[in-house]
Amino acid sequence: MQRSILLSFAARYLMPLMLVFSVFLLIRGHNEVGGGFAGGLVATSALMLYAIALSPAALRKLLPVEPRLLISIGLLSAFSSGVIPMLAGKPFMTGLWLKSPIPVIGKVGTPLLFDTGVYLVVIGVVVWILLTLAEE
Repeated sequence: MQRSILLSFAARYLMPLMLVFSVFLLIRGHNEVGGGFAGGLVATSALMLYAIALSPAALRKLLPVEPRLLISIGLLSAFSSGVIPMLAGKPFMTGLWLKSPIPVIGKVGTPLLFDTGVYLVVIGVVVWILLTLAEE
């Protein structure tokens, strides 16, 4: 199968930019438009662009962990964002925030932990499904 040289060149430069943008969407999501779902879809788009441009095997080599492990970590993160307030004597899924904002990131709390879990689950599920389909 003939691969496009232009697409593979563009994918190598677009992928890091798209991943940075996805993290930007993730971090600002609990205050403005964005969040874990939108950021996860942008990250998945970047990864799948790489898989289309090079090959699904190249993406598998690039990923540091299996997509199923990302799903597990994401679910654990989202669940823990609900349990942490219970440990503090608050109702499940109550938003708890650090007193002082972190430079560049801003206010950090359990909603960001939940969004991070959603981010990882979306990446894991979509990449797992699309890589399975592409390898068939």
